[in-house]
Amino acid sequence: MNKQEVYAFLDEKKIKYGVTEHAAVYNMAELAEVFLPYPEAIAKNLLVRDDKKRQYYLITVKGDKMVDLKEFRRKNGTRHLSFASEEDLPTVLGLTKGSVTPLGLLNDTSCRVAFYLDGSFLDVPSIIGVHPNENTATVWLDSKDLVSMIKEHGNSVHVVTI
Repeated sequence: MNKQEVYAFLDEKKIKYGVTEHAAVYNMAELAEVFLPYPEAIAKNLLVRDDKKRQYYLITVKGDKMVDLKEFRRKNGTRHLSFASEEDLPTVLGLTKGSVTPLGLLNDTSCRVAFYLDGSFLDVPSIIGVHPNENTATVWLDSKDLVSMIKEHGNSVHVVTI
């Protein structure tokens, strides 16, 4: 799905959302330079894989959090983890560098990517800001709607403390 298809999908599912269009950003430092209405709700997304390249995980945390992959592995019982390669992005999630987002899971037709969401996104006001599969906009939606949408799609969803 491209950006317009994501918007159409959200409309079809009757999910309330807002959009902030901006220049392309490729990392959190660049995004920090963009005026955003809910900077505390920005998501940082990490696509990682196990050492056998059999299992992929999308880890979504608040933008100011760091993720310790060794600690994540220990808490969640995974094999050794490393970041997925840039070549993995189009084949696993249909995305390009800088555009990793939970909405990319909608492109995961085999549902092989497990989604791990930091539970702090479910705290009131429960807003999350993610790219709409392109890094030229941020979509604002209720975190619970995002979780429901991904579960309905068929990917496993884990709400965890990170």
